[in-house]
Amino acid sequence: MAVRKRKWFTATGEEREAWIVDYYDRDGERHIETFAKKRDADAKHAEVSVNVRAGMHIARSKSKTVGHAGKAWVDAARVDGLERSTVESYEAHLRLHIAPRLGDVELSDLSKADVQSFADSLRADGVSQAMTRKVLFSLGALIEESVDCGLVARNVVREISRTRRQRKAQKRDKRKLKVGIDIPKPEEITAFLAASKGRWRPLFMAAAFTGLRASELRGLCWAHVDLKSSKLHVTQRADKFHQIGAPKSDASKRTVPFGPMLCNTLKEWKLACPKGELDLVFPNTRGKIEALPNILQRGLLPTMKAAGLPYTGMHCLRHFFASWCIDRGMSPKVIQERMGHSTITETFDTYGHLFPKDADAEEMATAEMRLIAT
Repeated sequence: MAVRKRKWFTATGEEREAWIVDYYDRDGERHIETFAKKRDADAKHAEVSVNVRAGMHIARSKSKTVGHAGKAWVDAARVDGLERSTVESYEAHLRLHIAPRLGDVELSDLSKADVQSFADSLRADGVSQAMTRKVLFSLGALIEESVDCGLVARNVVREISRTRRQRKAQKRDKRKLKVGIDIPKPEEITAFLAASKGRWRPLFMAAAFTGLRASELRGLCWAHVDLKSSKLHVTQRADKFHQIGAPKSDASKRTVPFGPMLCNTLKEWKLACPKGELDLVFPNTRGKIEALPNILQRGLLPTMKAAGLPYTGMHCLRHFFASWCIDRGMSPKVIQERMGHSTITETFDTYGHLFPKDADAEEMATAEMRLIAT
């Protein structure tokens, strides 16, 4: 493996020179890369030397562009049977953001600086912080697929540590949920349910007192509702394309108990519920899967307006359920299970600030006295 200078003359007699990195990979194949400046050749030589010894080097001649790898990544997601909405979001991220900016870049040439510049360009073009994070996650998943396929040696997106600017942006973006702004107060839920009419009332009551996601409510069937023991079982959900599929994660498969008021409401609703092949608890008027936009435009928003409340999404009812459980003194682990969170960290990151802390000093004093008494 060596760095050497190459000189030659053009057809017009003009002298030219370049710096060559000449090396063999672990398979014994020879590779030559040309650079205009010696410092660039030396940097490449140092990088290749380390990666070849570690068995991590992928020659540029064997690498693919980010755009080519992106198409293969989307195809793999489709073959793996990922949800249609997930595949479509991957395609949108690739088409709208990744390919236009990085599509012609060789995977082996993609650097941390390139990824940072890519993120900066997204923000400069007005892409929101939340969408930027999603696109960067997709780019990381794309490169991870390429690593698995042997198209590139490492995933530079995953290696990037958070810069001070990124930490500040994420801190601003991750605003804590506030009662009365993001989370309805108990008296607001009372007013909201009082304003709920017809087929919307059992749906909204179930959302507020079980914490199910909108997709889980839309996919809930009567076979999974035990009115005798007042429990429902989350085993499926309905996506935005009106397809029944598995829940969001394994943790989302759960059993949620409910109280007598919701139980009586569901018993009454079962008698009037439109019948359909899927035997859904909250179908549309034809017994089929209800569309989320229809729930929002015809049900939630008019009801919120009638109750004089500002909330605009079904997730506020899920937030209320979590805060209600906290107020009732449930342990974080139980709340995690009721909410269907994958980890306790997710529960604490979202609702940790709502858990009571006023009694910490009193609890410590009591604990000290017990210790001394023994």
